[in-house]
Amino acid sequence: MIVRSLKDIEGTERHVKARSGTWESKRIVLAKERVGFSLHETVLYAGTETSMWYANHIEAVLCVEGEAELTDDETGEKHWISPGTMYLLDGHERHTLRVKTDFRCVCVFNPPVTGREDHDENGVYPLLTEEG
Repeated sequence: MIVRSLKDIEGTERHVKARSGTWESKRIVLAKERVGFSLHETVLYAGTETSMWYANHIEAVLCVEGEAELTDDETGEKHWISPGTMYLLDGHERHTLRVKTDFRCVCVFNPPVTGREDHDENGVYPLLTEEG
């Protein structure tokens, strides 16, 4: 059994801040736990725009605080995301979040991330393993 608090993660290697400066993430469950998914609390900052494309992962996102506009960059379709709203990137959609107020969400990734990932120039997380 694993019990871990967000406070336990602050300031550790599991507390990741994006090179872009638009978000930070607390990696609660990672690939090294070997449970088939990773679990994160992520905050995207008010007034920022982040374009992402999880070409190697499926991500589910549940908004628990804040508001943002989600754009499917492939279709142009826009969605307003607020607390209690979930979105699932089950087709590896390229997407952009335009954040109105600090946007706190809980994210699940499959395959699980290692905790070392950051978005590349295309908004993609590389597919890393514990060995690589």
